[in-house]
Amino acid sequence: MPYEEDRKYWYDGQGLWDHIPEQDWKNWTWQLRNRITTIEQLESYMELTPDEREGCLFANKKLALAITPYFFNLIDRNDPHCPIRKQVIPRVCEMTTNAEEMLDPVGEDSHSPVPGIVHRYPDRVLFLVTDRCAAYCRYCTRSRLVSNAQDYNFHPEYEAGLKYIEEHPEVRDVLLSGGDPLLLSDSKLDYLLGRLREIEHVEFIRIGSRIPVFMPQRITESLCDVFKKHGPLWMSIHVNHPRECTQELKDACERLSFSGVPLGNQSVLLKGVNDDVEVMKALIHRLLRMRVRPYYLYQCDLITGSSHLRANVCKGIEIMKQLRGHTTGYAVPQFVIDAPGGGGKVPMNPQYITKLDEEAIHFKNFEGNLYRYPLKTYPVDEDCRCNKEEILL
Repeated sequence: MPYEEDRKYWYDGQGLWDHIPEQDWKNWTWQLRNRITTIEQLESYMELTPDEREGCLFANKKLALAITPYFFNLIDRNDPHCPIRKQVIPRVCEMTTNAEEMLDPVGEDSHSPVPGIVHRYPDRVLFLVTDRCAAYCRYCTRSRLVSNAQDYNFHPEYEAGLKYIEEHPEVRDVLLSGGDPLLLSDSKLDYLLGRLREIEHVEFIRIGSRIPVFMPQRITESLCDVFKKHGPLWMSIHVNHPRECTQELKDACERLSFSGVPLGNQSVLLKGVNDDVEVMKALIHRLLRMRVRPYYLYQCDLITGSSHLRANVCKGIEIMKQLRGHTTGYAVPQFVIDAPGGGGKVPMNPQYITKLDEEAIHFKNFEGNLYRYPLKTYPVDEDCRCNKEEILL
């Protein structure tokens, strides 16, 4: 059954907080100060299932509970299966660690030469600048680190990180992440971005953030002025479900876009949230209308206590098969697995090549029709011969 997409952005005003002055509601520091962080607060707003209640009691030993009032408004409090609810309200399943799950599923710690720097790829680094987020996703890859519920005691060391980048001329690309970099003050972001811009070999600066989704009020004119000052900057936001595509998020994305910040989206394939082709299609279409290019669709990492949210990889491949050719190419993200242990992102694609020989490459299109493209028209180049076995895997 097609997902209902009426071209309107899902919005319920201030909802439970309609008694709050609008100027407070639109203030990101108010949103941050008034987050729901305890089971008592949650139960004053909604009835928890036994599963959720037990999960909340366990949360501070694994990953803290925190939900902004704005994002809480997107939850259907009468539906235990609400896709927004599943992402931010703890469940008892988080207490169970399966054999294949890990505290550091993508091997970041083993690729960290100095605190806060992850250098896994040859020409780029991940710069972790905080361990805090506006709200906490229950499938977070860095749940060992963010919120410090597990006593990881991460303390970003900006100068050590900047020094490492300065001393490694092969680093041309820096991704600021955390936690969420946009929780830093404008002045701190101004400083960090300014220092990175002074490093001659750094060509490309990116920011990974879910703040626009959890707290679009943070995207202020003064923040956009910082981005204009240090551009070009690129930003990846994190939207998983069409219901997250509110008018406030659209407005925040437009402010960023008009400030010269190109936007991409990184979704995580989540069971019961977006592991459905119609839901995914509704999401990517709404993203494009908000000036956001769907970038990655991640298979959920093997983080401890996440098995209840991990969708089948085959479901992800099937979704990609149903997107390719059935919607504009700009809308189709790349489905990847971040290889367990630190192997980096590996694309997971439907198989279109059916045969490869000296004469031609044979393949099928999105409708399953077979085609042949001749190869004998090319000059022979021994250095460019294909490894057929690898291509056909």
